[in-house]
Amino acid sequence: MKIISKIIWLLVFIAFLGFALKNDKIVTLEYFWGYQQSAPLVILLLCFFVAGAVFCLLAMTPMMFRHRRDISRHKKTIAEIEKERQQEQAAANQAPNPDAVSNPIRNS
Repeated sequence: MKIISKIIWLLVFIAFLGFALKNDKIVTLEYFWGYQQSAPLVILLLCFFVAGAVFCLLAMTPMMFRHRRDISRHKKTIAEIEKERQQEQAAANQAPNPDAVSNPIRNS
């Protein structure tokens, strides 16, 4: 399975490399208020892809911290339940205490 995934990644890399080599022409990106930037198309696409990935990670950060907090709370709950279960097992394994001490029988 590892070999198949490596072959697939190699094919994807070769496809992207071919795409990059075919699209090396200079393009002009026009921003608002007359700003312009000229660069190869591949470089601009890569920059916008990386910027999108960074924005997605930033948007995901609050959810990640919420999940970590929930996991921590659940781990504490599980630890408390385990402790209670161990105490119940220890109480069940102990010999019962005698209700009353009986008097020895007298020989008369």
